[in-house]
Amino acid sequence: MTPDEKRRANRIDFILSAILIAGGLTLSGISLMQLASRGQIQFAQTTQPSEPSPSVPAGKSDGPADSKPGGTRPITPAPEPARPDADAQKSGAKPALPPAPAEKMGEPIKN
Repeated sequence: MTPDEKRRANRIDFILSAILIAGGLTLSGISLMQLASRGQIQFAQTTQPSEPSPSVPAGKSDGPADSKPGGTRPITPAPEPARPDADAQKSGAKPALPPAPAEKMGEPIKN
């Protein structure tokens, strides 16, 4: 590029940027004028709940039991993951998942 072409390109870029800045300022000014002309600010409000939320869980009349230091833990066994019973499959029950496909082996890589 010759110096004249660079100067012309810079001038065009400057004019375009000035137009964009002026347009942005104009839109901002128009928006602010519309907000100021309304005069009244409106806020969104929620309605009050119709029923107070229960503080006691359903099925209990007095709430949760108090925790005591050194107390006993529940003796019910923890749930275990489901494992298919071999006898159930022999009697005709469908397995939970289809059998896994056999691994495919190719020829060994020769050097």
